[in-house]
Order: sequence, then structure tokens, then C-alpha cells
Amino acid sequence: MKEISTILNILKVQSVITKKFDGLSLHGISLTDYMILYILSNAPGNRLKRIDLAENTGLTASGITRIILPMEKMGLVEKENSDRDARVSYVKLTSAGERIFTEATSTAGYISKKLLEGIVTEDLSVFAGQLKILGGDI
Repeated sequence: MKEISTILNILKVQSVITKKFDGLSLHGISLTDYMILYILSNAPGNRLKRIDLAENTGLTASGITRIILPMEKMGLVEKENSDRDARVSYVKLTSAGERIFTEATSTAGYISKKLLEGIVTEDLSVFAGQLKILGGDI
């Protein structure tokens, strides 16, 4: 079936991309860490509720908590409580997190360009639109 092979190929491409982005380890972070830093750097005030961060990454709330804890220990993000609601907490990008994100963006940009080499810009726009339909809306 075409649908099954398409999904399996998407999973294979995900594995290839993840391996290529091992270069981010030079900055002490993983691809998932980078994605979180990317999302936070584009969020208002560089912060998001944990549940919103989970939604934006496609992870579960508990999955985000497991990933965020080591990032907090590394000083890349910090927990910030809400002034309005004690039940709400935010994940906020720290200045150290911003610095690592900026440095890692050079590496991520290089890797991304190499991975997408040969794809025409117009095709890339169509591809990005198709990914959005599947939930890739970062």
C-alpha cells in the first residue's frame, strides 16, 4: 500500500535526520533540545506553558517534563511560575540557553542545507505545506 510505505519512509527520513543532527552534540544538546530552544526563542517573552510546549513539539506533557529537567540542570531553561495562577508554570529560555541556541543554529543551518541540497525552493515550499497538513507546523 502506498500509504503505508509513505509513512514508513517518513519514519526512515526522521531517523536519517536525527543521525545527521548528532552534530549538535558539539554544543552539548540533542536535536530535541534544539527544537525546544527554537520554539522558546520564537515564543512571546521566550516562554511557554509546559502543556503548550508539549503541544508545539508533538510530545506528551510527561515527555516534555522528562526532557526539560536535564535542560534545567544545564541552565538552558528555567521554570517560571504564573503570577495569576499558582497551578500554571512556564518553561523560560535562559540567557545561557539563548547563547547555546544561537551557537547551535549555525550548526543546524549547515546540516539543514546539506540535507535539503538539491531540492528546488518552490518544491521545498510545497513540501513544507504538506508537512503542515501532517502536523509539522513549527
